[in-house]
Amino acid sequence: MSKFISVGKILNFHGIKGEARVGFSKGQEDFILSLDRVFVQKNNEYMPLNIVQSRLHKNFALMKFEGIDSVNDIMEYKGCILFVEEDTIREKLEEDEFLIDELVGLSVFDTDDKKLGFVVGVSNNGANDLLSVKTNSKKVCLVPFVKAIVVSVSIKDKKVVINNLEGLLE
Repeated sequence: MSKFISVGKILNFHGIKGEARVGFSKGQEDFILSLDRVFVQKNNEYMPLNIVQSRLHKNFALMKFEGIDSVNDIMEYKGCILFVEEDTIREKLEEDEFLIDELVGLSVFDTDDKKLGFVVGVSNNGANDLLSVKTNSKKVCLVPFVKAIVVSVSIKDKKVVINNLEGLLE
């Protein structure tokens, strides 16, 4: 069975021909416009919606779905979360990009291979992603996910190596 990951939400209709106004995460414009199919969850099943056309409008995506041709048709989906299959996201990831759930739980080491803690979450401050690292002393610290600090990530070895700059993990 496929694993589904949320990518947006149908916020409302746009116009009278059944277009949906879709909210999505900032910085994901190219990804959301590249999709040709999404899924909505109804009655504990994922139903596919084929995208006929999508475009950006202000801070939203406007999507036209196959077979949805009026305001009444799209209103049935208002408030629905849009999902894609995990494989769809994986094939669009760049070499140095990861899914959040792949990073959570990884052990964090310094460049001398000393274990410093583990990743408990990932967030974004608008400028860059931040790793929430629970240190050996049980304190949670935010580590900017930038090349100058995060030296390497190995999903296979379940390991993140960071430059432990003075004051970073205190």
